Amino acid sequence: MRISMSRPLALALIAALALPIAGCARNRGKNDVPYVARDVGTLYSAAKKRLDQGRYKEAAALFDEVERQHPYSVWARRAQLMSSFSNYLSKDYTSSIQSSQRFLSVHPGNRDAPYAYYLIALGYYEQISDVTRDQKITQQALDSLGELTRRYPNTRYASDARLKIDLVRDHLAGKEMEIGRFYESRGQWLGATLRFRKVIDDYQTTTHTPEALMRLTETYLALGVPDEAKKSAAVLGANYPGTDWYERAYKLIGDHPAVAMTPIAKGEEIIPLGTPGAKPTLPGSNAVAPKDEKAPASSNSSPSGN
Repeated sequence: MRISMSRPLALALIAALALPIAGCARNRGKNDVPYVARDVGTLYSAAKKRLDQGRYKEAAALFDEVERQHPYSVWARRAQLMSSFSNYLSKDYTSSIQSSQRFLSVHPGNRDAPYAYYLIALGYYEQISDVTRDQKITQQALDSLGELTRRYPNTRYASDARLKIDLVRDHLAGKEMEIGRFYESRGQWLGATLRFRKVIDDYQTTTHTPEALMRLTETYLALGVPDEAKKSAAVLGANYPGTDWYERAYKLIGDHPAVAMTPIAKGEEIIPLGTPGAKPTLPGSNAVAPKDEKAPASSNSSPSGN
């Protein structure tokens, strides 16, 4: 039995069926590539052409398409790294790092592995923010650069990584100095001292070392330990004698000379009488141990042992 349908009703049904398809088209990202089966050479050439034209996001999407359509081809491995590189050029560092990490998880021993580690390190390095903000990314950049130099020390990527490591360490030292100065401005001398000491102990080859030594001279004097202040000023003078930081430290030591304590006379109380919580004790007297509780007598025991 043939069912007839009026033309207006048929058009309405077609429009209703087309709505979900149109919705999916609107929801598709502008850089997504619709699936069209193509040979690997055509796809890779198209991606390379977009890369040469500076259309980096389109290039990355096409390189991903090479991997999707031809996952077992030789070009798929190369396309993974090219996708990471394209995302790096487009400043999509998160996608670039993820592509390189995926490449290393599948091909850890590939000859292009050093380049993948390099792209990961660059992805973190480019996201380093100023010292007033959180430095988690900076630490990740330092870790990634260090991983590259440890695994592949003789590659050209490692040579560039070593230069960047020095810059990253200087940045981390700058963060410690920023926090130390903040504590010092609030009179929190111990907190400031710990930050400046961290610069000396962990980042002593950075450009912040002379200031850190001068700041330590300040905080040690504020804490009342002039001998430590003198040591910091002496180290500063031995290593950075012609700097303004040494001149400031030298002036501080001259303005705050160490004063010897008056020796305590015989019979004088170390803690003056009247000090809250102090218990007066005669000089030379021995401390008295607390009296033991008397044990209950036992009729079965005898001191004589009889």
